[in-house]
Amino acid sequence: MTFKIYFQPDKTMTPRRENTQSIYVEAESEAAARQLVETNTEYNIEYIELLNDKALEYEKQSPAFKLTTF
Repeated sequence: MTFKIYFQPDKTMTPRRENTQSIYVEAESEAAARQLVETNTEYNIEYIELLNDKALEYEKQSPAFKLTTF
């Protein structure tokens, strides 16, 4: 499954919409995706979205789309 993870780049900063970024991760579950990101980064996770087939195809059209591997 592919997840889009919205995050703030630094856990010490107060979340601000202007600073929200996202990455794409493949994992078995939402919990596994969260664990991957929390273990390998200092990101402050805001939201994790499971991408269905149509949403994934839409995201792939963006030049910024790239699956993140750890």
